[in-house]
Amino acid sequence: MQAGKVAFVSGAGRGIGAAAARLFTREGARVLLAARTEARLEEVTEQVRAAGGTADYVVCDLADPAGVRAAVDRAVGLYGRLDVAFNNGAAIQRPGPMDQLPEADFDHVHAVNLKGAWLAVVAEVAAVRVTAGTGAVVNNPSVGSLAGNPELPAHGAMKRAVSSPTESAAITYGPEGIRVNAIASGNALTGMIRAWEADCPGPQERLRAHTPLRRGADPAEIAEAAAWLLSDRSSCVTGAVLRVDGGARA
Repeated sequence: MQAGKVAFVSGAGRGIGAAAARLFTREGARVLLAARTEARLEEVTEQVRAAGGTADYVVCDLADPAGVRAAVDRAVGLYGRLDVAFNNGAAIQRPGPMDQLPEADFDHVHAVNLKGAWLAVVAEVAAVRVTAGTGAVVNNPSVGSLAGNPELPAHGAMKRAVSSPTESAAITYGPEGIRVNAIASGNALTGMIRAWEADCPGPQERLRAHTPLRRGADPAEIAEAAAWLLSDRSSCVTGAVLRVDGGARA
């Protein structure tokens, strides 16, 4: 991440998004944090400022199209431009087979994980185009979407679907100098994973056993990959889905 850039990070109240916000500001970016829970956003923003970084926050539900556009516009309103964006926010379903998932829960996961990501990319590209001119966007699907996922089938389906618009956007906006990539994160030790463990004990043990590095990732390790993809150090990388999974899908 280059000093002076303006970054938008969704799902920034905890986990990978919070780690990304802290990292981006340490590297000199000005960051707008977005998530649903104001108390968490306020806490992370205060941590960033106490460390000497520049950050603000906006409450945003990714299931609300108008809210997504308004959140991205807020970054431009605060800082005058948008250079990069990390679309990390997501909803998880209650673990279980497809036939036991209520349709309303399916619709919510679709609205946040797929439609929310789609709308965010559209809004971010528009903001980058009219302010910075060139820039980068990173989405965050999961390695759980790269194969069948019987425990989290709706979550896996929507996350897999995010890879397609990532590639389409890379082709569409590459000629303008706007790069679009994705991170397929693995077993990151986040609140979402811990909630899965609480509902259905055992996934951590199974995930570690199938990971060559024999451990989950710290959220900060995922944030490092996002920072690289959003920086000029990856200037010839677009349309990529980078696995950050400890070798789980090798």
